[in-house]
Amino acid sequence: MPWRGARVAAELVRVHESRDRRELEAAMSDDRAYGAYALAQLDQPLFEGARFWFGARTGGASGLVAHTRGSGRSVMLLGDSLVVHAILALHPGPRVSYLATATPEHLPALRPTHHAADLLTMSRMQATSASFRPTLDPPRGDDALPLRRLHGFDVPALNALYRSGGGPSHYTPADVQRSLYWGAFEGARLVAVAGTHVVAPERGVGVVGNVLTHPAHRSRGLASRVTSAVTADLFTRGVSLAVLSVDPENAPAVRAYRRLGYEHGTAVVEARLVRRSALGARAWWRRFRARCRYATAMAPADRSEHVEEWIELPPRERDSAHEGGAA
Repeated sequence: MPWRGARVAAELVRVHESRDRRELEAAMSDDRAYGAYALAQLDQPLFEGARFWFGARTGGASGLVAHTRGSGRSVMLLGDSLVVHAILALHPGPRVSYLATATPEHLPALRPTHHAADLLTMSRMQATSASFRPTLDPPRGDDALPLRRLHGFDVPALNALYRSGGGPSHYTPADVQRSLYWGAFEGARLVAVAGTHVVAPERGVGVVGNVLTHPAHRSRGLASRVTSAVTADLFTRGVSLAVLSVDPENAPAVRAYRRLGYEHGTAVVEARLVRRSALGARAWWRRFRARCRYATAMAPADRSEHVEEWIELPPRERDSAHEGGAA
């Protein structure tokens, strides 16, 4: 949102890298459905490949940026937009990554440090074991195609199905074995599938996705059946919250998910990110100054157990982070 109220000389944001799961989970728990991707990174073994920066403004507003290395490099933004901008100014992450979680309000804070392409605005939907209404399986009639969980040996059929949707697909047996994928089969041919992006039983969250039906087999309720099977499987594994993202303009998909007990939540933005050129050296200099500012301000006895970086954002940069920054 645009900045309102009197201008001040600068805005102080205190940033530190955190490995404290309790601190991180508390920062993500205001909206667990929105923060599901980030929450999942707190489970092993994902935690070892993730880095988290927590920041807070003088007035108390806080934010979090997570950089992860799962099947690809991803970025997740949570909390106050100005804090998110301050963290990214210090720790912009890899040159190329995927914005897996952000709100529309985060985009102005992101633009000074990154180019965003292929922007998607999705609706995050959520289901619990109490709200979930599984499909009756199998349905009667000639459309009763059998369902089963996919395994590593199903990878050729899985890649062929995803390619039928017009995009590349390079799944490996390891990708399928560490996730949950359920499919509908016509003979030996896979014709519909639903899977998961992450499953985090320690945090009680699972993210459903990659739902696709072959064009020749649509309008038969197969997408609902495989999504229902994946969701039910998640709940049997101790997950208490299942989430997915859907295009809010895709009315048939939204209706199908609502029939399964998924409810609307926060708007979520996804995009492909490229860090702005020459930002790496600038971020290093800003980190150096931010650490010096903290060391100068705090007596040795009062310093935190973790390294803090204090960054002051001048009014122009603060306002650009709220209102749009560079395009």
